[in-house]
Amino acid sequence: MAFPPEHEIHRRRFGRNVGIAVTLALFIVLVFALTVVKVTRGDPMQAFDHSVRPELAVEEGQ
Repeated sequence: MAFPPEHEIHRRRFGRNVGIAVTLALFIVLVFALTVVKVTRGDPMQAFDHSVRPELAVEEGQ
C-alpha cells in the first residue's frame, strides 16, 4: 500500500508549524531564564497579598 504524494500545502503548513514551535520554545526559555535569575538573586520578593507587613509600613514623622 503506497502513500499518496504529499501535497504542497502540507509542506507549507509544516514550515509554519515549525516556526511557531520554535517561537514558543524561545518564549518558554526566556520566561524560565528570567525566573531563574530573579530567584537566584536572593532579593526579597514581596508583592501585594492583602496582609499587613511591618517592614513595608510607612512610619509617621518621616
